[in-house]
Amino acid sequence: MGLISGVLTLPLAPVRGVVWVADQLAQAADRELHDPSVIRARLAALNEEYEAGHLSTEAFEGEEQQLLDLLYGC
Repeated sequence: MGLISGVLTLPLAPVRGVVWVADQLAQAADRELHDPSVIRARLAALNEEYEAGHLSTEAFEGEEQQLLDLLYGC
């Protein structure tokens, strides 16, 4: 039965591969989104942008709050 089911489901192999790749990408994005060191680096870069005058106070505060919410899970 294993050989027959293997042959019958062979056309689905590319679909399973695409699903696996999509799952791996989603896991990597989730890790990067919630990794505290990445969030701290983004906060530091945001602060540098603000101090250089590339961001308005409103834009800085909004983005900073989003990053802090991610960092502290609020």
